[in-house]
Amino acid sequence: MNFFGDITKEASEFVHEHGFRHAVKEGVLGAFHTVSGAVDRNDNHDDPEEQQVDKIRENICASHRFRSFAGERSRNAVKWYIDGHDYFWAVSEILESARQCIFILDWWLSPEIYLRRPPSDFPQYRLDRLLKRKAEQGVKVYICVYKEVTQTMNMSSNHTKEALQALHPNIKVMRHPDHIGSKNDVQFWSHHEKVVVVDNHRACIGGLDLCFGRWDTHNHPLADCHPTDFTRTLFPGQDYNNGRVMDFQQVDNFVSSQISILETARMPWHDVHMALAGPAVLDVVQHFVERWNKVKKEKYQDDVTYDWLAFPHNVAKFPNEPVSRLPYSEVWGSIGTKFQNVWQPDDSQRAGGSSSGHGPNALTPFEPPEGSTAAVYDDHYQQTTGTCNVQVVRSVSDWSHGVLKEQSIQNAYIQLIQEANHFIYIENQFFLSNAADGGPVVNKIAKALVERILTAAREGKKFKVIVMLPEVPGFSGDIEKEGAIQTIMAGQWRTMNRGGNSIYELIRQAGYDPTDYIRFYHLRSFDRINGPKSFIDQMARDSGVSFFQAQMAQARLFLGNDTPWKQDKIQITAPATYTGENTSDLGTTEKQGTTLVEEVKFYENLDEARQVVRKFERAAGRSDEEVSDSLSQHLLADSTGLMDEQWLGSEQEEKDCYVTELLYIHSKVMIVDDRRVIMGSANINDRSQKGDGDSEIALVVEDTDQIQTTMDGRPFVANRFAATLRRKIMKEHLGLIPPQFCETGKEPVTSFMRAVPYPSEDETQSDEDQLVADPLSDQFMDLWDGTARKNRQIFGEIFKTVPTDVVRNWDQYKAYLPKVKTGHVASDLPIYQIKQKLSGIRGALVTAPIDFLIEETGLVNGPEWLGLNPTLPIYI
Repeated sequence: MNFFGDITKEASEFVHEHGFRHAVKEGVLGAFHTVSGAVDRNDNHDDPEEQQVDKIRENICASHRFRSFAGERSRNAVKWYIDGHDYFWAVSEILESARQCIFILDWWLSPEIYLRRPPSDFPQYRLDRLLKRKAEQGVKVYICVYKEVTQTMNMSSNHTKEALQALHPNIKVMRHPDHIGSKNDVQFWSHHEKVVVVDNHRACIGGLDLCFGRWDTHNHPLADCHPTDFTRTLFPGQDYNNGRVMDFQQVDNFVSSQISILETARMPWHDVHMALAGPAVLDVVQHFVERWNKVKKEKYQDDVTYDWLAFPHNVAKFPNEPVSRLPYSEVWGSIGTKFQNVWQPDDSQRAGGSSSGHGPNALTPFEPPEGSTAAVYDDHYQQTTGTCNVQVVRSVSDWSHGVLKEQSIQNAYIQLIQEANHFIYIENQFFLSNAADGGPVVNKIAKALVERILTAAREGKKFKVIVMLPEVPGFSGDIEKEGAIQTIMAGQWRTMNRGGNSIYELIRQAGYDPTDYIRFYHLRSFDRINGPKSFIDQMARDSGVSFFQAQMAQARLFLGNDTPWKQDKIQITAPATYTGENTSDLGTTEKQGTTLVEEVKFYENLDEARQVVRKFERAAGRSDEEVSDSLSQHLLADSTGLMDEQWLGSEQEEKDCYVTELLYIHSKVMIVDDRRVIMGSANINDRSQKGDGDSEIALVVEDTDQIQTTMDGRPFVANRFAATLRRKIMKEHLGLIPPQFCETGKEPVTSFMRAVPYPSEDETQSDEDQLVADPLSDQFMDLWDGTARKNRQIFGEIFKTVPTDVVRNWDQYKAYLPKVKTGHVASDLPIYQIKQKLSGIRGALVTAPIDFLIEETGLVNGPEWLGLNPTLPIYI
């Protein structure tokens, strides 16, 4: 962290927003606040009145499971979404349905993100345009985003605020926290929630931010090169990104795409999210209102542009609501804007105006969103009764929420693990926890896993845990050179299998084989970029337009005339080839080994941009229809095979166009016994779990709709929400689902894309579902682990992927790294044999090489793990 750099950047932003004279005055006050806040971090809880409120909150939490601010609520309709394609479509429906208000909490929000794709077919579903449309209809839009540390992060929350508030007065955006110049200076922690609420009626919670890089299909394409038809672009501008190669740059310049899509694979993104309609929405709203009013009080108390919000809860009719005990509830009710509460209607108000009047727990009829046909909103959508018990849990503290520390997410994880009987499935972006007592990591999720496994082992019972996490943290850089990557990977190894008190070591010390109980896995994919060099060069030569000029011109068309721009030139870079001399030219970070491919001008005029694209496309001289622009569908259950794919170029050009990349796991979900699910924004690390770090929110879901199945071959009753979520995720990872194409904008809108409460199709009787139905059966484990091992072997042979168990120290690392551009083929085999071998990959599942660099003991036992590194909490 560059403290003085942060001061400079924060100050310049403040001057820009408020003017110089005001900035000088506020600067003096800010310096005072910084000092006073550092002296007393809990100064908001010192006087008797504040302490009385804290005591009330503590009593409320003590009365709830997991010591959460919220209790369990029944009869909620909850729906899961796997990957951005399905969730973003659903959230577009939910936003389109707004009549009164929209609430959004986000770590990063990109106004220019497309919720439906291809972008050429859905220009109206770019997020900023959708929000503007709703604001013009009278909907009030409230957005609170994380204000990043500008010296170390590139999300540009200032752009988010300026771009959205310029659209309409009904759109209000707050940024928080301030990092310099207030009593509540926050250097390290972030607001990490990903929440959307519409009309206090439906809410969305999970791992997907509404930002660049998150939208993806089940195919997870690595390529997006369409030389003869740029309108088929799926990832325009900044949205084509690979965080392992280059972090986002100048995200306020939407057109910019700094990495060459002819040479660099995008990093695909796997994630899960959910949406709910039911009484538990009120607890999500409570969380949002408390956050909004806390930031209002802290930063905008005298700014009438930002109104206070009131809780929507009907405490007169429902006096047992916990918010009725909070003293500020009545104050906010008298001064704040209050929106309709359909889940606790007044006696004179039927639930949402439902003509059938089923009471406070009935779901209301949903009108088809504007522009949609009523035919797709059938009777199931119109009236569905929720079957899920839901409890909202969170990580909050004084800096983030104005309350004393609450860590009900960690409490929930630990209790759910302790109460597990058979099987636990975990997907998370990180896996940093403490399996013992002592040490710098304080969350005890790993300890709960060890204790539960040892209990099963001593009782002679079968018990399995599967953990999915990314191969490498999603930061740009070479593993050998980048300290942040090393620290996180070392922390995860200390959790998993080394350092003295890891999960594997403690189970082994107790006399059992840890792999009989818990195993770790990653995801990886491959693709082919449709960019044969001779063809691209010929088109450029005949048209007088380069490929990148055409690409940027198409991005300019996506930008339109309703969006301001700030750049006049775009620099396209590509990773350099690793020569083997040293790792400084590895080409895996913008700080090392990238080469400038081309500098392209920004086209201010739309007509000029349109002409540039057409000129390049017409120079093809032939059809490109028979060549697939992506081959990632062949990892799934496609009707054709990889060997059937055509190529219009030389064999060497085709070989040069095959690429691989890790499939980044960003999910934050745990499924227990196919009966309970916890899902939200929280990673398994201290930042998310300890309460006074990052702010987080999650849902614990237990469905009352049950299905008959088996567990270890014996009859078993599972809950539909949990079982179907786990099965669908595993089918995708094993390649047992059909491809999800998104090429024309005319593909069918499936039930899995529909907004809650539209039910997803029942697949529990399908042959593919039965293959993964029993997670304790030997047949399933043979399929799961066998697929992962085979895929890992093929990726290693063709691409020499890193990490790998073959590499156990830094000398082996340097010798092993292939002398090719990042992610490209590293095999001397001819292209035909390469394709034959890649045809054997099914799904993206690969084993985790947990013995990578295991001989470098200093990574896990160095001085930073003895508490001698003051920046360690940033990473763990």
